[in-house]
Amino acid sequence: MGRCQKERDPRERDQGERDRKEKGQRHGKVRRRWKDLSPGRKAAIAVTATAQLGLAGAAWCDLARRPADQVRGPKWRWALVIGVNWIGPIAYFVRGRRRP
Repeated sequence: MGRCQKERDPRERDQGERDRKEKGQRHGKVRRRWKDLSPGRKAAIAVTATAQLGLAGAAWCDLARRPADQVRGPKWRWALVIGVNWIGPIAYFVRGRRRP
């Protein structure tokens, strides 16, 4: 420990962590719960999640139906990449498919 730091009682640190958890905070940020969100924010999250899952589903269906010789690289690798948020399905549609 440095000269200016005094040794803290571990119970003080634990109490501080408990206080933050009771207030819904983690690392100084307030955690929002679904019930605390406004209807507009809930709708925006629902629309975004639906679009993301729809894009991934479309990419997985296309990958499953497309012959291996029309896919750049192994199909199993693209199946994993598609699961990466927005970037995966977009990357598959842009770079993963060969044009007939």
